[in-house]
Amino acid sequence: MPKVKTKSGAKKRFKLTGTGKIKRKHAFKSHILTKKETKQKRSLTDMTLVHKSDENRVRDMLNI
Repeated sequence: MPKVKTKSGAKKRFKLTGTGKIKRKHAFKSHILTKKETKQKRSLTDMTLVHKSDENRVRDMLNI
């Protein structure tokens, strides 16, 4: 049986925490930043957790 490969896009976008939750970055922080408020850009900088309903889908992509 061959090894199961991890999705390389998911590998770059998600990290595991010590407790086994999945961290992600916020969207909308990469370009067209001139029209966004400073407060919005600052809040998009923080990492957050993947929502519980999406967690199984991400785990399948990461083969966890």
